[in-house]
Amino acid sequence: MRGMAQRILERGQIETLASRSIPRVRLPDRAGVFAARARRLRTLAQGSALEGYLQFLAILVAAQQQALSDFRPRLPSAEQIQQAAEFAMPPTPATAWQRDAQWLALLRALAAEVASGAAMPEALANICGQIIAAPDAHLDAQASALLSAQDDAIDLATAPIIMAALQVYWVGLGAAFESADRIKLLDVPGVCPLCGTLPVASIVCANAPYQGYRYLHCALCETQWHMVRAQCSSCGADGKHLAYHTLLAHDAIENAAAVKDAAVRAETCDACHSYRKIVYQENDIAVDPVADDVATLALDLLLAEKGLHRASGNPLLWQAAHQD
Repeated sequence: MRGMAQRILERGQIETLASRSIPRVRLPDRAGVFAARARRLRTLAQGSALEGYLQFLAILVAAQQQALSDFRPRLPSAEQIQQAAEFAMPPTPATAWQRDAQWLALLRALAAEVASGAAMPEALANICGQIIAAPDAHLDAQASALLSAQDDAIDLATAPIIMAALQVYWVGLGAAFESADRIKLLDVPGVCPLCGTLPVASIVCANAPYQGYRYLHCALCETQWHMVRAQCSSCGADGKHLAYHTLLAHDAIENAAAVKDAAVRAETCDACHSYRKIVYQENDIAVDPVADDVATLALDLLLAEKGLHRASGNPLLWQAAHQD
């Protein structure tokens, strides 16, 4: 409309308005978080150069959903939750939370389910067998190494399956909270407010009341938390430092239209020289931050050639994450 002035908001004003209009934290959907991802992986596998691995991940993720259906975790007490909020700390911190013994039973059941899958390659079935037979102390040590990113101590062969069990454990914790209102955003915006883990990617939602807003997506507990779009999710630099790349146009200046229409883009920052993927439901409603990140591994290779590094890894792709 001619003659109408348009108000330009500063970043702090955008954050304030967003916090009033939408939930700041979104807890995982216990009923279908992994089932939806398994469907997405099967779709992405069709015709992909990574078809075999994506099909394996679809089996693993479907097994996660089954394991989650029977899992009832021990939650922190009301006092622990209150203390976490007072000190701006996550209530179920990944590196400090005392896992109870049921996580080991969960892991072995998950490995057994994956090994029993139709046409499971012998090598992968053997890895599952190694997990089932391993001593509790070894599995606990591997879990701690994964959660604290102790690269030298991680067995890359078993990492995706052990991490998958840890995801089920922490999704169970997150989904058991009565309300996201009990979980407060942390002083460090790029860290999960529930478990303190880095995000694997971010997602721009398409459905009301979240339409158009960006949420960071936790690599461990699947919790999502709001972060304004004109800001680097790694170092906090403002929008002037950001650029967007896709497989169709990995040079962000080369084809702006291709970048705009892509469901998966890499948001790069020239301040910290890092990037994370960002997925857009408006371009593909079925897009998944974890699955689509794995499926666009070729984009990671292109960005590595430009001297950019991933801000954080993918829980299902440990070898790629540690090659950065």
